[in-house]
Amino acid sequence: MKQPVWYELKHTCKQTGARYGILHTPHGDFETPIFMPVGTKANVKTLIPSEVEEVSEGLILANTYHLWLQPGDELIAKHGGVRGFMKWDHALLTDSGGFQVFSLSKIRKITEEGVTFRHHKSGEKLFLSPEKSIEIQNNLGADIIMSFDECPPFHADDKYLKDSIDRTIRWAKRGKDAHKNPDTQALFGIVQGAGNKELRKYCLEKLMEIDFPGYSIGGLSVGESKEEMYETLEYLKDIMPKDKPRYLMGVGSPDDLVVGAMNGIDMFDCVLPSRNARHGSAFTSHGKVQVKNTSLKEDFGPLDKECNCFVCKTYSRSYLNHLVKSDEILGMRLLTYHNLAFLKNLMAQVRQAIQEDRLLDFKNEFFKKFGYTK
Repeated sequence: MKQPVWYELKHTCKQTGARYGILHTPHGDFETPIFMPVGTKANVKTLIPSEVEEVSEGLILANTYHLWLQPGDELIAKHGGVRGFMKWDHALLTDSGGFQVFSLSKIRKITEEGVTFRHHKSGEKLFLSPEKSIEIQNNLGADIIMSFDECPPFHADDKYLKDSIDRTIRWAKRGKDAHKNPDTQALFGIVQGAGNKELRKYCLEKLMEIDFPGYSIGGLSVGESKEEMYETLEYLKDIMPKDKPRYLMGVGSPDDLVVGAMNGIDMFDCVLPSRNARHGSAFTSHGKVQVKNTSLKEDFGPLDKECNCFVCKTYSRSYLNHLVKSDEILGMRLLTYHNLAFLKNLMAQVRQAIQEDRLLDFKNEFFKKFGYTK
């Protein structure tokens, strides 16, 4: 059976081994590495879909857990899925809901069948299984969907990790068996294993036996150090399938995107650019800027002189400073737009550097300029 989503490797960077390729989906073909904005509840916070089109490549993420709870996946299915619901005409990815179950719910019980937990706001008792997660995602109708997995703590002991991974592997097989739309929705397996390299390899090999059209790396950016995350990615780089897309879940700071690409990652997502924007923080070519700082009050220049986005071409730092200090919604909107445009442009530069076999040079220049290295 021809997969609805497939990866085409076009070039490998001679300096780093980073991959430039094309991700083919039913709703568009995308150059990789790619950053995907997060539309948790069927919207990228504060932006309308036409604005998201401008600051993304046309591939975004929606959240299974939140949309299941509100307004419900069956209602969304009546709209023709998330795309019809939010009027998004492009490609879409959904996560499995597993991360939210484990991160938002303080009280939960894991069994072979699935996870019983409490609603993160109402306290209502809920149950999510691999089959239920896939059923919800079938209703949401994304091009790329995720296996239901357990996300163990990064520093969990080996016995807990092994039991957790074995369960995640069994859940992945059950999810694949329950998947009703394999010809239109690509189901990815999720590689867990925290910081244990042997268990990461074991998990990957077992998932490859089940055979998925793509593989996600979960359980990173969950409290471990950057060095630990990079070490894990470097280890996985050479053992992940070369002909399948590789998706690093929940990672989106500029340094992590560059280093992730150097370690063979094709796809990234994170709420960071929009969350930072809502707290008055902007990415710029010379580092992060706290827009409410008094030093910007009489700064008539653009937020980032090297950025060509609508915000930087139109508004002064002084005006943005006023909006943020006044808690105006427009301030959040403009900074969200800019931050996503910044990451879109960064990934375009990363792809160009890979094709020109100079990603390591680009990384060193970018880190120095952004302020990651002195």
